[in-house]
Amino acid sequence: MTSADDDDLSDLFGAAISPTDPSLAALHARLTSEAEATGLLDVAYRTLDTPVGTLLLAATPAGLVRVAYEREGLDTVLEGLATRVSPRILNAPRRLDETAHQLEEYFTGRRHRFDLPLDLSLSAGFRRTVLTYLPGIGYGQTASYQAVAAAVNNPRAVRAVGTACATNPLPLIIPCHRVIRSDGLLGAYLGGPETKRQLLNLEAAA
Repeated sequence: MTSADDDDLSDLFGAAISPTDPSLAALHARLTSEAEATGLLDVAYRTLDTPVGTLLLAATPAGLVRVAYEREGLDTVLEGLATRVSPRILNAPRRLDETAHQLEEYFTGRRHRFDLPLDLSLSAGFRRTVLTYLPGIGYGQTASYQAVAAAVNNPRAVRAVGTACATNPLPLIIPCHRVIRSDGLLGAYLGGPETKRQLLNLEAAA
C-alpha cells in the first residue's frame, strides 16, 4: 500500500457519514476493504431500519459489540465506541451483513434465537454475568428481575440486575426486554417502554 493510500485510510477513520457520490462511494468501498484486509479496521458499523426504528450495529473482529437504538443518539454511541473500543471505526456494512439478516428474520417471526459471535468487552463483572444468563430466557417468555438475580446466585441484587439490563450493549440480541417487574409491569427499557411492549407482543404472537 502506498503512502497516499495510508493517508486516505487515516482520513477515512472517524468519518461518520459514508459518501453518497458514486466516485466517493467507490473510493470508500476500496479503502474499507483495504482497512479490513490489513487489520486496520477495529470497529465496523452500519445502520438498519426496523419496525422499532433505526438501529446502529457495530462489530469488532471478535464479534458484535454494540446494538443501539436511535433514542440513544447514534453519534453519541459512535463516539463512545471510539473512546472505549478503538478510534479506528468505520462505516463498513459487510461485517454486519449476517447480523442484519438475523435481525430481519427476527422481526418477521422467522428467528427465535440469534446465532452470532459476540464481543462482551463493554460489560464486566456482575453485569456480564447477568447478560450471559439472559439468552436462557426463551423466546416468548419473561422473567422478573428478582428471578434473574436468584438465578445468578445473588438474590439480593435485584437493582444490580436492573442496572445490567439498562446498560446492556446488545439489546435485542441479548434479550433484556424479557426481564420485567415482579408485579407484572414491564419496567424500564433502553429502547423505551413502547419498544419493550412491541417486542414482547411480537414474540407472544409467534
